[in-house]
Amino acid sequence: MADSHQANSSLFHCVDSPFLMPFDGQLAINQLQTSPSSALTKDEYKAQLQVNSDALYHLQHKMFADNRFSVLLIFQALDAAGKDSTIRKVFSGINPAGFQVHSFKQPSSQELDHDFLWRTNKALPERGRIGIFNRSYYEEVLVVRVHPKYLLNQRLPNLTDNDISSIVHDTHFWSDRFQSINSHEAHLARNGTMILKFFLNVSQQEQHRRFLSRIHNPEKNWKFSSSDIEESQLWDKYQHAYQEALANTSRHWAPWYIIPADNKAAMRAIVSQLVLDNISRLPLQFPSLSDEDQAALPAYEKILNDSVDK
Repeated sequence: MADSHQANSSLFHCVDSPFLMPFDGQLAINQLQTSPSSALTKDEYKAQLQVNSDALYHLQHKMFADNRFSVLLIFQALDAAGKDSTIRKVFSGINPAGFQVHSFKQPSSQELDHDFLWRTNKALPERGRIGIFNRSYYEEVLVVRVHPKYLLNQRLPNLTDNDISSIVHDTHFWSDRFQSINSHEAHLARNGTMILKFFLNVSQQEQHRRFLSRIHNPEKNWKFSSSDIEESQLWDKYQHAYQEALANTSRHWAPWYIIPADNKAAMRAIVSQLVLDNISRLPLQFPSLSDEDQAALPAYEKILNDSVDK
């Protein structure tokens, strides 16, 4: 895909990591371990998460004051991989004033009347803020690729019912969507948005264990749906869709990190470390006063001291 020139104009170059999807796409996700290789205990992972959360709180405070950059974090995964709990645990200490989360479900009729990037554009984080997408425009090259019938609802030009059966294998169609995503993310990066994307890589066996937990625990019954089983039966198709999406859209300015998700404590610690390390690369600084305002501070101080001393 001819977008290498965009990397040179990007503000951001992500932190390298064993979990990074290479920018040439030469990594098979179905060959990766879904459990961490480190031998830390659950308590040790929790302690690491707490340290990272504290550091992230102060970093986000500085970013809010600096007000030049924003951060967009995208979480994608199969059912029961732990997106919701990871977002909740990793960012529990962040000031709500500088933080926002958007979950994207089935698109509305209004959203279907626009291009596939429109509904997420409306939810992008403002400068100084961290925004999280729980699912995102990547659904358009993941779920939609596994279920191409959804494309009919989008009323795309030159796409008919007869095309749906072959669209899965139409490399030009999906390449065009990857190109749209890459161009979109490069545009955001050039304008001050750091984009970090996380694929929570759970095994099918662990996924099924978590489904069983939802069935056995009355307080979790509401999380289970028959569609979970139906989607899990399409495991290989989803693996192919994720492979294609990650390989074609992991870039310096918008990397994909593939996080082993069978161990939730480890997954959260890894995500928090990557978020912290990447945001730490931003040239953040607290705003400074003008020379005139700085020179006036002693006078203001005197006025306030006189008021306090009365």
